[in-house]
Amino acid sequence: MSELTHLDEQGQARMVDVGAKAETARTAIAAGRVRMQPATLRLLREGNLPKGDVLAAARIAGIMAAKRTPELIPLCHPLLLTEATVEFAFDDAASAVEIVATVRCRGQTGVEMEALTAVSVAALTIYDMAKAVERGMVIEGIRLLEKHGGKSGAWQAEGRAE
Repeated sequence: MSELTHLDEQGQARMVDVGAKAETARTAIAAGRVRMQPATLRLLREGNLPKGDVLAAARIAGIMAAKRTPELIPLCHPLLLTEATVEFAFDDAASAVEIVATVRCRGQTGVEMEALTAVSVAALTIYDMAKAVERGMVIEGIRLLEKHGGKSGAWQAEGRAE
């Protein structure tokens, strides 16, 4: 079982010891989307949903989620984040809100989970704040787009432009 980093010799879960790893600048970018009916997207864009400014709330929720990832995902290391941003774009053709989170730190382990958590919670917040108008929204495509730093270096999702 030694090749499984999150299990000890007895097969018990453990947090990986990153103490000997070098501190490096780490960045992760994740994305996802919330697909909805065109009328719901229009109300969201115009700021006319009953619960107020949906994207402002979703942005704050995503940033807060990135900061609290170790409380939500077992065995994640607490990290001192230096930046967490959540951005939105409207995709009228797909009738969706695109979400992109960028998270950075200088540390001994990466920030992929923090970026993915930020996108996930931002999407859930959009759903929560718009569900009074539409319950059939679909949260989809949550994925890592790229990561930089650490021993493994840079990685980009297939098809992602440099």
